[in-house]
Amino acid sequence: MKKLDNQQLVSLCMQLRRDIIEMIAGAASGHPGGSLSMVELLAATYYTQMRVDPKNPDDPDRDRFVLSKGHAAPCYYAVLGEMGFFDKAEFKNFRQLHSILQGHPDAKKVPGVDASTGSLGQGVSIAVGMALGAKAAKGPQKVYTILGDGELQEGQVWEACTAAAHYKLDNLTIMIDNNGLQIDGTNDQVMALGNLRSRFEAFGFDVIELADGNEIGQVIDALEIPARPGKPKCILAHTVKGKGVSFMENQVGWHGKSPSPAERDAALEEMKG
Repeated sequence: MKKLDNQQLVSLCMQLRRDIIEMIAGAASGHPGGSLSMVELLAATYYTQMRVDPKNPDDPDRDRFVLSKGHAAPCYYAVLGEMGFFDKAEFKNFRQLHSILQGHPDAKKVPGVDASTGSLGQGVSIAVGMALGAKAAKGPQKVYTILGDGELQEGQVWEACTAAAHYKLDNLTIMIDNNGLQIDGTNDQVMALGNLRSRFEAFGFDVIELADGNEIGQVIDALEIPARPGKPKCILAHTVKGKGVSFMENQVGWHGKSPSPAERDAALEEMKG
């Protein structure tokens, strides 16, 4: 897959956001806020780092990606569709009965999806298992995963992080979509997470903190920092929930709400580019 330069990636991210809005509005169901906030994280990962081939999605030597925050599937589908893993005409079938593009990613149905996710906290454990398997087989695979910050309230996340450090999984990169909001309010209101950088460092991760996780250059620079031998990597990205749509930005109500036809049109108008 040909790598894109930063300006091309900025344009791509705009298209991904349009795809997300179209999918969710078409289904009248879905999660726009957290899908929009992670666009740059996922686009940079797939388009500048991962060894994947849309024509050979099951290549055993490919890199792996796990969307731990599975409700943000519209962003995942947008990236895979734009890369050519499946026909973008499928976008109109998002969340429809018998569609391959269900509300959470299904590895048995969607080419390019490496793990079925949706139960929060479990995806990072899957990613740790994949990275451990690659290490045991002395394989070339690198493993990437994106977690929501509200998801970090799940204890299983920290068990997985303990294992990642214990087994010295320097082939694992976890990214935190730290937009500060979750379905019931702010993270601090629901269950305060404390100093996440210090927390991940205490669990044995090499942490790279991004002041603006929606700035593609910052994300690429962080991804390209070589892993320290024996240490898993964490990219702690401060992002904006609903990024790219002014009336959705930093609004908790857009966690799992579909835009109306008028709101869809207004969002797409903002993203003409």
